[in-house]
Amino acid sequence: MRDRDETGRPRNARPRDAYGRPLPRGAAGTPTMPDDLTVTPTEALEQAQRLLDEDRPFHAHEVLEAAWKAAPEAERELWRGLAQVAVGVTHVRRGNPRGARALLERAADRIEEHSRNAPHAPYDIDAPGIVAEARRIAESAENAADGTELPIALRLTRSGRPET
Repeated sequence: MRDRDETGRPRNARPRDAYGRPLPRGAAGTPTMPDDLTVTPTEALEQAQRLLDEDRPFHAHEVLEAAWKAAPEAERELWRGLAQVAVGVTHVRRGNPRGARALLERAADRIEEHSRNAPHAPYDIDAPGIVAEARRIAESAENAADGTELPIALRLTRSGRPET
């Protein structure tokens, strides 16, 4: 039975490993983001980049998903694509190249489409760089014997620091 909060909504109370896989109850896991995480776009990009740099793409996804859910309508698909890139990298690390490829290609398409509609991505987001790296990872994941060994150089912003 799934854990629920006081209002009956499902919660992710089980411990998780570094790549977000559920562990048995009582096991020592890697802390996840709170279900009610609230971050500004700048905070989301900074936290997600730090988590990606630490090879914690599942946790980066949680941060980017919080930003996606809070984003204004005009930015929502961009944030959704960023969250999907992190999930795609999570699938690479979990050894699921087929799932990784599907998510990374979908994310790249979504971010690329957003880039066509807006001359510059907000918050100094490096949309072209992310699209290129997502496509490279998707292609490489199919040929990687061990997804944990695939080098990933994902930079979310052009300058390394999001604009405020």
